[in-house]
Amino acid sequence: MAGLNVSIAFVFLVVGVCQVLRRISKWLLSPGAYGCLARELAGSLQLCMSCLELRMLVDIGPWGGGFGLDVVLTLLFLLFVVHGVSFDGASANPTVSLQEFLLHESDLAGTAAKLLAQGAGTGLGWALTRLYWSWELTHFHLIQNLIASECSSSIHTSLHHAAFVEGTCSFFFHLVLCKLQQSPLMYRVPVLAATVTFLTYTAGPFTGAFFNPALATASTFHCSGSSFWDYVQVYWLGPLAGMLAALLLYQGNIPRLFQKNLLYSQKSKYRIPKAKAAAQVDGDKPCRKKKEEKSNSEPRA
Repeated sequence: MAGLNVSIAFVFLVVGVCQVLRRISKWLLSPGAYGCLARELAGSLQLCMSCLELRMLVDIGPWGGGFGLDVVLTLLFLLFVVHGVSFDGASANPTVSLQEFLLHESDLAGTAAKLLAQGAGTGLGWALTRLYWSWELTHFHLIQNLIASECSSSIHTSLHHAAFVEGTCSFFFHLVLCKLQQSPLMYRVPVLAATVTFLTYTAGPFTGAFFNPALATASTFHCSGSSFWDYVQVYWLGPLAGMLAALLLYQGNIPRLFQKNLLYSQKSKYRIPKAKAAAQVDGDKPCRKKKEEKSNSEPRA
């Protein structure tokens, strides 16, 4: 279990360093630059390094460390709880940033800056994690270095099925995210962490269950077994289609593209119950009757 403890310590070290980066950049930069660049860079760096380490445990742990999938899923749940608390509003996910753009919550320049920061953060996270693995602090890292040059694709099913799996994971993730958007942090974070854990457990054997284009690019695009276009279809277009479907189902439209609601009829925001409306009509009858009697009793010229 020594190797597992080292990996857990590494994850907490990464979270601590990224938290320091967030505090320093928040103090030095303007709110706009912090929100679009520094916060997303730190969040993507933290997510990439911790998920790569956890992925290494998934691949090697069952036969190299003697622990099962239950340990990894528990770590994954706790990891995303920590991410949700420490991210300070960052998404570290390109499809979430695009969703904010489609909902008019972010402009084009801000969205482009977020996407660039997410790409830079995951790229830097991949390089730093590979450097950390090269130190071979545990037998896990020794094995990882031996098999790193021969890594295989995470797509273990047909191409269309893999794209469908990633799209479905993205669909449910974004649907839950939309539903909990205004919920308190203490409810939103564990529910999202449980959703990610469940989707990973269900779809992991087929595609690795990334449903995050930036994370998938850093984790598996360099592996052999699938072409670049195959990876694009599964890990970019699949999650994007899932996000659009979830947004359309939840909103009834995509505000940035068209205003008309395609799925739900527009109803009045303020509705009067039928019983109350009937009572108001009955209550108005005596007043109307008095007015009519008064008008009839007035002498005519």
